[in-house]
Amino acid sequence: MSPTVQELRNAIRVATGRFEREVNASFTKEELQAICEALGVNVDEAGRPSTSQMRRLVRAHVGIAESLKAADDSTFRKADLQAIADEVGASFES
Repeated sequence: MSPTVQELRNAIRVATGRFEREVNASFTKEELQAICEALGVNVDEAGRPSTSQMRRLVRAHVGIAESLKAADDSTFRKADLQAIADEVGASFES
C-alpha cells in the first residue's frame, strides 16, 4: 500500500532532522530550509527566500520542474513528496 501524504511528509521531516507531526500540516519555512540543506540546495544565494521560493528551488532540484523559472510554487502534491522523499533518502513504514 502506498504511503499517505502525511506519512510522506513525516518521513521527509525525519530524514532531514526534523520532528514528525501528529496533525496533517504543510512544511514550515524551517522544514523547507532543512529539505533544501539535505538536497544540497544553496538557499543563501536567494538571500532570505520565501516558502514559495524554496518550493520552487526544491522542485527544480529534484527534477519535478525543468527549471527554477518553470517550477510551481504551490504546496507539494503526493507525487512531489514521493520524489522529494526519494532524493533525501526518507523511509517510511507502510
